[in-house]
Amino acid sequence: MRYNIIGHLLSEGFHNVMKNKKSTGASLMIMCATMLIFGLFFLIGENVNHIMKEVESEQGMQVFMYKDATEEQIQKLQEDIKGLEDVAKVTYISREQAINSQMERFGKYGKLLEAYTGDKNPLGASFVVTLTNLEKASDVKAQIDGFENVKNVELRDATINALLNLANGVRIVSGIILILLIIISIFIIANTIKLTVHARRKEITIMKYVGATNGFIRWPFIVEGIIIGILAALLSVLLLVVGYNFVIQKIATSSIANTISLSVLTFSEVFALVITVYLILGIGIGTIGSIISMRKYLEV
Repeated sequence: MRYNIIGHLLSEGFHNVMKNKKSTGASLMIMCATMLIFGLFFLIGENVNHIMKEVESEQGMQVFMYKDATEEQIQKLQEDIKGLEDVAKVTYISREQAINSQMERFGKYGKLLEAYTGDKNPLGASFVVTLTNLEKASDVKAQIDGFENVKNVELRDATINALLNLANGVRIVSGIILILLIIISIFIIANTIKLTVHARRKEITIMKYVGATNGFIRWPFIVEGIIIGILAALLSVLLLVVGYNFVIQKIATSSIANTISLSVLTFSEVFALVITVYLILGIGIGTIGSIISMRKYLEV
């Protein structure tokens, strides 16, 4: 008996979709458009998060020690820094490595610094500290400043703040757009199904007279909304795959990719997440839109 009821609801839902081809097609197109816009900002947000993680693995601070620090003091400071909660990696740079790095930096003029090698080297040893979370950079710097034998700590505040502001801005914009698109999609589905309900109002009235419950009448329309939502989600994912792969292929072959080592996510890396989010959105929007459209015709 239960199987027959489910079969009836599904068949009625599919029948409604096929019967109202024009309204269904219009809903699909508009929902696809809104989902594609959402998908665009969603993928931008995911790539920003991916890039931020890459930057976090490289970006950090440089801790300079006094020139006369002993090996034991250097070792102790390294262990103290490694023990901090938000520190991912600590790389030691000796005085010799520091002066050689400066010589390489100045290119053909680097030979002028050869007079400052050996005992005349004015540079002290240092540590390059990378972080697990850039938002904790100021806190980590404050803790390192309190350690012994630390001369100064260089932190690229402007770079870090710019990256954090960019990431937060993308998240806020994506969140606002998601909310707006959900509201628009619910409104579209509700109005589409409302047309179907209005066209079948006499049939619904007869069903109520013969004892059909509100749930029995409502569910075929909910199934119709879910079907429209799922179809819109699958079609949007298909279009998003084509568009996204085209864009990242253009980026990979552009001059920007040759100058910047940061990578973007391939669609296969985010496919599971995108399809899950889209199906949840499609089913959720379709269900809510259907319920809203029925409130005028059924007692709730």
